[in-house]
Amino acid sequence: MGVNTESDALPEARVIAVAGLGLIGGSLARRLAERGRRVIAWNHRPAPYEQARAAGIECVDDVTDLARAVPDVLVLCTPLKAMPDVLAKLAPVLDSRTVLTDVGSVKGQVRDEVKAAGLNDLYVGAHPMAGNEFSGYAASDPSLYDDALWAVTFDECTSYARLLVVIDMICEGVGDRIIAIDDDTHDQAAALISHMPHVVSTALANELTETPSRNIAQALAAGCWRDMTRVALTDPDRTRAMVEEDAANVAQLLHHMSDRLESMATLLESGDDEALAQVRDFFAVARPYREYKARERGGAAHESVTVRIGGDEASWRDQLLASAKRGEHIMHMTDRTHAIAEIRTALV
Repeated sequence: MGVNTESDALPEARVIAVAGLGLIGGSLARRLAERGRRVIAWNHRPAPYEQARAAGIECVDDVTDLARAVPDVLVLCTPLKAMPDVLAKLAPVLDSRTVLTDVGSVKGQVRDEVKAAGLNDLYVGAHPMAGNEFSGYAASDPSLYDDALWAVTFDECTSYARLLVVIDMICEGVGDRIIAIDDDTHDQAAALISHMPHVVSTALANELTETPSRNIAQALAAGCWRDMTRVALTDPDRTRAMVEEDAANVAQLLHHMSDRLESMATLLESGDDEALAQVRDFFAVARPYREYKARERGGAAHESVTVRIGGDEASWRDQLLASAKRGEHIMHMTDRTHAIAEIRTALV
């Protein structure tokens, strides 16, 4: 069905092309095929094709074949370093009826690459908050997307009709939920909850690796160490690339984190009553987050609300961003201007 700016009906993403069958792209292709969408895929090496075809995925030999199939959505699941070459090949053959999107963890740089290829009018950014420390199609799993949140991103040129096609792919095709925000807001938030923590986790693993008593420390390590260093097990080249792609935001956060840790070290070294009171304050600041996580563990019901988005150019971006800030995750579009959302992440 694809993009139709003239119809009042909700657009659909029935045919989806996936460029790149690694962990994220392979899991996405399998999930969509499993849920009845037609999936066409390309990978820079054909090694996964036999398994992919067995999962109901159509595989093609060249990335341009994806565009020539005129899918409703073409999802870029390649590494960012490969993006300029892939976009250069797609640009001459990509039909305007196809929505271009991606799964990259950094949106600003992808947007720049898409603009350089002359494809920004077709593009809607996307980032699934799903993954693990493994890589490759062999590690792919449709359940990777179970109850996952996606960030869908826009700029001042983004088409609302195209955004609706991507929402259909995610909410109806994958069965997930979304928030819609601008690129800069996404990249700042992703640096806080993903990119910077990868650096901190790796720093902890480095600390253990370089201490003379590492074997004793590792023998004593339990759940706290396991949870705080899990992402340090990720392929270091993959982590390095991700961090470098969001370098300015990550650097700023690391400076903030360094200041927090240095302040704590100073308080602990002082040891007087005033310093100890400030230590208590340090651990109290995160109370709203702990209470939120306690409600989540307790199985608190999520409140469902109807969100008016509005399809006019003057309001829909602001309304979607305001919805995200209220902690609302869009689950389903009821028509072109209204959605059912659940309040999932409100910290009070």
